[in-house]
Amino acid sequence: MKKKTFKLLLVSLLAISMFLVGCNSKSNSNEKDGKETSKGKDTLIYARGVDSTSLDPITTTEGDTFKVTENIFDTLLDYGEQDTTVHPKLAKSWEVSADALTYTFKLQEGVKFHDGTDFNADAVVYNFDRWMNGDADKFPYYTMFGGYKADEGHVIKEVKAVDANTVQFVLKRPQAPFLKNLAMSPFGIASPAALKKYGDDFRSHPVGTGPFKFVEWKQNDRITLEKNADYWQKGLPKLNKVIFRVIPENTARLNALVNGEVDMMDGLNNSDSKTVTDNPNLQLIERPSMNVGYLGFTLTRKPFDNKLVRQALNHAIDKKSIIKAFYDGQAIPAKNPMPPSVEGYNDAVEEYPYDLEKAKALLKEAGYPDGFEMDLWAMPVARLYMPEAQKVAEVIQESFSKIGVKAKIQSVDWATYLDKAAKGEFDSYMLGWTGDNGDPDNFLYTLLDKDSIGANNYSFYKNDQLHDILIKAQQETDQAKRNDLYKQAQEIIHEDAPWIPLVHSRPLSAASKDVINYLPHPTGSEALDKVEFKK
Repeated sequence: MKKKTFKLLLVSLLAISMFLVGCNSKSNSNEKDGKETSKGKDTLIYARGVDSTSLDPITTTEGDTFKVTENIFDTLLDYGEQDTTVHPKLAKSWEVSADALTYTFKLQEGVKFHDGTDFNADAVVYNFDRWMNGDADKFPYYTMFGGYKADEGHVIKEVKAVDANTVQFVLKRPQAPFLKNLAMSPFGIASPAALKKYGDDFRSHPVGTGPFKFVEWKQNDRITLEKNADYWQKGLPKLNKVIFRVIPENTARLNALVNGEVDMMDGLNNSDSKTVTDNPNLQLIERPSMNVGYLGFTLTRKPFDNKLVRQALNHAIDKKSIIKAFYDGQAIPAKNPMPPSVEGYNDAVEEYPYDLEKAKALLKEAGYPDGFEMDLWAMPVARLYMPEAQKVAEVIQESFSKIGVKAKIQSVDWATYLDKAAKGEFDSYMLGWTGDNGDPDNFLYTLLDKDSIGANNYSFYKNDQLHDILIKAQQETDQAKRNDLYKQAQEIIHEDAPWIPLVHSRPLSAASKDVINYLPHPTGSEALDKVEFKK
């Protein structure tokens, strides 16, 4: 009897211990995508509207790629936490020669790529040799450095390793935004060993020196990154894991945030801001504005080769009504291709007033008294500069109809949209730009110079006078003189009207209340190395 009782007691104790072990195991395991631990949350789930097009940052200009890759790759230089002043990163210091042609960088020592190989001057040279010897089908590198190595306009004469921890850039001519360009997300330094190993497939196997390492990419679903335990910046990152989830609809992302399925979201509809501010568990995040949303025309397609037609359409859109309806006042009407926050902005340019009679008169003068038919391509995704593109397209369609222009709204998936727009296959297209480095060159030269056709100049707009001014501005080291040149450039662009600049928005996003140390950057990139959850 005692033996039987003793055995029953042992069985009971074993069952209780197993139960306790299970409970303890559960409390220490990550739940809901690895968010919960006994010490608190250590995984951030970030919801966005569209998937990345690549994880090799140099292969694209698409912002949702940079949201991810900025956390995988480090650049030589970095921007300020909420501005575009230049600071050390992989380069800990630098010197510039008196003639502004030679830049010598001292590199951080003891830094490793995620694959365990060494970061050094040779790695920097390898990356730049790769980019400089590419072409427009591979890398949009040339919009920042004036072409590729064999091109006359290419600004870099040579990149050489002086020693293991010193790299030197020799330029053919001064380039005022050179340091700011180096800090841009596309120029994250990749592991040469991984580039050789994966070749073109590196875009799906990114290896950098950054705070997080790539784990997995489930197309159109999620990208998972994990903490780089050997990161060279001690104490960072704070999080153990970051998951970028794709939730296409803005309202669906907000619902996921409200329900606790995600911790952060981008692309909040301005009209939904009150839903966030009224919820004690959420926080509203306002990103510093440095963008433009626009309707572009492809000038190689009729009737958009006619300046009078483009000017007429500029007069036909009531921008203030669009802002009132879709931006909840969190935007201003645009009249230039660059925002007022960027130095060199020309406020003296007079915007095209909303004037339907003037628009009709210009169409008549252009030979289209009864208007014409056109395709209006609308973005299929929400962007910081245009959170509700399809609805804005409907307003534009209605506006054009009042002057006899019948616009058929078209759309296609995001990757195809960008590809077709870049090839000039659209009559008109809705797009925008968030500045990469805070320099006017990054708006005017990058988006509208003839050198940028095939990269970011989707309008195929060419103006030789504009080109000469923009190249001169790149070489001018006196900022006041540069500003004067950029103001001249804006006057030319305004007259030629390759776009209808629509808005400069103040982008909104949201997060759960317990997310701390997140600083939204005006470039739209997401540095998550310092982000953590309130304990």
